[in-house]
This record gives sequence, C-alpha cells and structure tokens, in this order.
Amino acid sequence: MSSRHAITPRGLNATRSPLSQGRFGRMFRNLTPAKFGPSEADNIANLAALADNMVGDFDPPKDGPDAEESGIPALYTYFGQFIDHDITFDPVSSLTKQQDPDGLVDFRTPALDLDNLYGRGPNDQPYMYDSSGKFLLGETLTGTGVSNASDLPRFKGRALIGDPRNDENSIVSQFQGLMLRFHNRMVDDNEGLSFEAVQQRVRFHYQYVVLNDFLPRIVNAGVLNDLRTGGHYDRSRLAYYHWKNFPFMPVEFSVAAYRLGHSMIRPGYRLNDADNMLLQIFPDPNNPDNNALTGFRAMGPGRAIDWGRFIDIDTRAYGVEDDSTNPDNKRRLQLAYRIDTSLVDPLRKLPPEVASNPSSLALRNLERSWRLGLPSGQAVARAMHLTPLTDEQIVIGRAVDHPDPTGDPQVPISSIANGVFRGNCPLWTYILAEARQFQTSVTIPATGAPASGINTPQLGPVGGRIVAEVFLGMMFGDASSMLSLDPNWAPVTGPDFRLRDLVTYALGQGAALH
Repeated sequence: MSSRHAITPRGLNATRSPLSQGRFGRMFRNLTPAKFGPSEADNIANLAALADNMVGDFDPPKDGPDAEESGIPALYTYFGQFIDHDITFDPVSSLTKQQDPDGLVDFRTPALDLDNLYGRGPNDQPYMYDSSGKFLLGETLTGTGVSNASDLPRFKGRALIGDPRNDENSIVSQFQGLMLRFHNRMVDDNEGLSFEAVQQRVRFHYQYVVLNDFLPRIVNAGVLNDLRTGGHYDRSRLAYYHWKNFPFMPVEFSVAAYRLGHSMIRPGYRLNDADNMLLQIFPDPNNPDNNALTGFRAMGPGRAIDWGRFIDIDTRAYGVEDDSTNPDNKRRLQLAYRIDTSLVDPLRKLPPEVASNPSSLALRNLERSWRLGLPSGQAVARAMHLTPLTDEQIVIGRAVDHPDPTGDPQVPISSIANGVFRGNCPLWTYILAEARQFQTSVTIPATGAPASGINTPQLGPVGGRIVAEVFLGMMFGDASSMLSLDPNWAPVTGPDFRLRDLVTYALGQGAALH
C-alpha cells in the first residue's frame, strides 16, 4: 500500500535469517506477460491514458460524509501500509529498465513478524530501547482535544525506528508510535517475562488482527470461506501460493493485488479539533501547504491524532453531508474511500521528494506491472478457473452508488487507448474493477448512520484470493507465527479482538493482555 520504497535498506534481521533473504517470484509463472502496444513507447502511452482515467478530479479534503466513503474506518488504510512495510522491501525501484522478478531480493522478512517495529532487537539496536526492554518514545505531541501522545524518537529529525518508511506520513508515523506503546504496555502487564516472550505476544495480537479483522474488511467473505476447513484456515486450501523452502514475495501480490490501498486513500484527513488540522495528504503544488501530512520530519505542533477520528474506539455522530456548519462533521469517524478504479487527485502528481518520472502513482503502478511482465487480469482469472470479467464490467471511475454524469465519469475500459485493453486489462486495474462486483453492506459504528449500511466493495476471487493466500502462506511458512505455533489462539479478552482494541490498549485503556 505504500507509494514510496526508495530508502536505504536496513540490515537483515539476524535472529530470523532463514526467512530474511526472501526473493520475489511469481504465483502464475506460465502465463504470458500482458502487452499494451507494439513498442515500449506505445505501451507507456497507452498505460498513461489508462492512468489518467484512473485519477479523479481535484476534491479538497472536507469534513462530513462523502459519497466515495466505504464502511471501513480510515485507519485500516494505514494499517495496511504498516503491514506492507512489515512484509516487503524492494530496494530496486527504478522504472527505467526491464526488471526480472526472480532477480529482485526482498530485504524485508517475508513474514508478518513485526520486524518493521522491532528492527534487529535491543542487542543490535540498543538506541531504540531502554534497559527494561521497552521502546524509547519521542517528544510529547500536542493537539486540540488530545492528551498523552508522543512523537517517534528522533535524531536530527530522523526517526529511530525499525523501518524508516513508517515515518513517511503523519498517520502511519503516529500509528508506529502506538505500536511502540502497545509493546511497552505489554511489558508492564507481563512483569517477569523475557523480551522474546513479550515480543511473541505482541506479534500474536497483531497477527490475530490481520487474520480476523483486516482480511475480512478488504476481502469478500466467500473468498475467505474457501480457504477454511471447519471454520479454521487450512494450509491445504492454498491453491496458488506455494514455495519450496521459505515463502517468497509474489509480484502479483506486491505490484498488483496489495496496491488496493491506493484507491482507499482520502484527499486529506482531520487529525483533531483544531481548525487548521484538516490536512491534505500532499502539499498542493499550486498553493503549497507546509502543513500537509507528508512525513520524514519531526511532528509539527498541534498534530497529535485523535484516534476516534480514524477507528471506532468510541461512538460518534455520523455527520451530515454538504453541511460545513454541522459541528458533528468536525469530530466524526472518517472512513476510507471505496476500493475501486479511481484514485484521488493528489496522487496524480506526487511531490518530487516522494516520486518522479513518472510522478503519477497510477502510472507508476501500471508501468511497473508491465515492466515486470505481469499477465492480464483476464489471464489470471482463467488460470484460477474463473470466468473473467467482461469489458462492460471493467468500469474506470468511482464506485459511488449514484454517479453524477458530470462529476463521476464511468469510462468503459474498452473505450480507452483505441481498445488496446479489450480483454486485456492490467492486473492491478482488473482487481480494483473486480471489487466493484463484490460489494457488501457495512453498518457504520456511528449514531445517525444509514440504517441500511454503506455499500463497500471488497476484493473478489482474483484479488482477494491472491492477498489472502499470501498472508496465510507467510504465516504457515513461518515456524514462529500464530498459525504455526497455536492456530486456535485468541487474546485473553476474547475472540472479538480487533484493530480498535489494539489502539485502545496502546492508549492505556481497557483490560490487561497476557
């Protein structure tokens, strides 16, 4: 879900060396790479035309309900980014040459083991920890209506954390801070346990949330049910993700399916009650805003996050659409945008310090997929013994309930670039379009919310299967994971433990976890 990967790779996790040298590879090796023109220039031009259609018109951040909102609280977008930084790190980011996925090395352990949090541990990176095995925290953060918040520990502005990418925007940065505090409270609640035992408990809670909360939010229930036997995930049900010795990182996952989160990003987010804390994700190049959510710097004054705006740790009013005077709009739970074939306008031209050549996030995704030789979405569907989507079902545009003909163009993919994408849709775009065909109604945990819920697209049998099999395969392939050591494990507070409970616990509220 990350839009930036070009950083200096940190050292490999010395305690997990068998998994730490994971390689990129393919799930569908025998499929022909998709092409979108006879020459390199034609391919890029046609993909650029598709990318241009996949980015919506400029829509400034605003308070209040929005037709593009899903039923998924906004924090799941950035929890997904946090997971991405846990399982992937591709130091080869140049798009200027043909790349071989079998030659790419993943310098991130291909396991859901929180090495982006723990780094190489207190023995090898003691500057991240105190003598009791707790993480060091940064300076106190301020924010209207927010107390008890801390920045990440820093040296000359640089965050001293397991993965520098977790400082790339204000939201994932402060979530990283919550995870530091989650570990620290786990230390306090489990006096006498070794660092390794506390670390395992933190990992189990995190993995439990990934399996039982995050996946069901983004993947259609029917897809997940096909991976279970007797209600439990079953390794023998993995049909497409297989490895010889250790799990690898499939390019179909990292370059296509798991980039679903790019479509979930809002134009901006409100951090807290202050009038100036409704911030764009990136500065507006035509009206530079130094208060945007861009990271890799010390958190500015007043930027502490009120987490009830990002996850349902309490119950708030739903708000009223298009009513800027309604006080409920300013405090409401913000919701992720729908998984669809539309990205918000700030992603059309990323700031130069984030990415360039190309600066369009949509084009970067499409061009990278083509250069890595990914097959079309239709080819993958057929390889999975599925009936592919028709061209009429692959609509480029926002998956709102009632599209406005003037503001919500719904463009058939067959009409773009003189029909080069007929029956030949790039895998990333196909997976996003497929989600529109698998919508579920989600009830919003807010007073005054629509009684019928909000229509929420979810990954279907191609995209959802790729994502779910990779997550499950990584856990089954990791001898230290919850699925390997104790597949029936659940938190002591009960099986309904969710991301909201992880946040609540990190904030010092709720029952102790053992």
